[in-house]
Amino acid sequence: MRNVDAAGLGIGDDYPPRIMGVLNVSSESPYKPSVYDDAGEAAAYVDEELIDQGADIVDVGLESANKKFEVLSAEGELERLDTAIETIESVSGDAVFSIETRYHEVAEEALKRGFDMVNDICGFADPEMPRVCADYDVAVGKMASPPDLERPGAVEDPDDIYDALERNGFTDKTILDPAFGGWSEDKTLEDDRETFRRLREFRGYGYPILVSINRKNFLREIAGRDTEGALPVSLAATSMAVERGAHVVRTHDVAETRDAALIGDAFARERVRDGAVGVEELDVTTAGEASRHLDRIGADTAYAEDAALRVFELSGLDATATEALADAAGVYGATVARGDSGLLLVGTIGTLNRLAAGFEGPESVEAALDTVGERTRTEDSE
Repeated sequence: MRNVDAAGLGIGDDYPPRIMGVLNVSSESPYKPSVYDDAGEAAAYVDEELIDQGADIVDVGLESANKKFEVLSAEGELERLDTAIETIESVSGDAVFSIETRYHEVAEEALKRGFDMVNDICGFADPEMPRVCADYDVAVGKMASPPDLERPGAVEDPDDIYDALERNGFTDKTILDPAFGGWSEDKTLEDDRETFRRLREFRGYGYPILVSINRKNFLREIAGRDTEGALPVSLAATSMAVERGAHVVRTHDVAETRDAALIGDAFARERVRDGAVGVEELDVTTAGEASRHLDRIGADTAYAEDAALRVFELSGLDATATEALADAAGVYGATVARGDSGLLLVGTIGTLNRLAAGFEGPESVEAALDTVGERTRTEDSE
């Protein structure tokens, strides 16, 4: 996993989670507390509500990306850029300033006039965007999207998100965003939840991960909360996202999100890195995650099912059945650890699948292995 330098701010596994606060200079944006058309008032908001509360990055939006509104042209965004520039020039606090746009012309003008990074909500649908960001040597958030400047984030099937992130390549300072939220009519809340479950998978490209999950519907529905009451579910998900490997969290609730992110980071898996000999422990829990890393290095993805370990506890087997299972497990490369009240069956997804498919013996063991096989085959498909 590479680290990214965003105007001196380190982002990646070697750094604490970073908080991206939000400022909108677009009157149509739905979250009104973040919307300003006066540069002085906007600067005060940024200082007091974002930077002072713990924001490392301030993401400035020139238009609402809500699918209900017509898309603003590059010229329309440029007309609003002056307010954004005046704002960042008036801010007294220290932060990295990100311009949210889909157009390379807007990104380039913003970078010329003082912005530090880009948040591309159309994921390089404008093929000139990566060139501009590389030319200015800036970090860029790349949100998973179709190759269409009018459809930001509208990737319905979680299986397609990975390919969407790859489209038009990466810069050395790319940060990947899998795009949570209702970006299209066909994208369901379950699609978002499945994407969240598979968040570690998006680490497979080796770039830092950005998540924007603040008060999103796919979390609110679980607890039956409206937007106003959705802060607790957002914070719970923030801790989980960071624990699963997210590096940047975009939010309107800066102080609370910062605390939740720090908790997630404190209890995240320690990922060993040794630059001297090039050793890095990858965060892999499913065959799907392993497959992404294998694909990244050009290896055969068939090895993926043998890269994730699973442990099952079995009870109620008699001595004959236990002995038969232990013998078969050794043949297929799995391990049986026996105790007075049961046993543990340990193996990779691949070895357990092969054991379940190939075992012939007591019906009690076959029934148990059917359950194991059903579970491991499900995980293999993830």
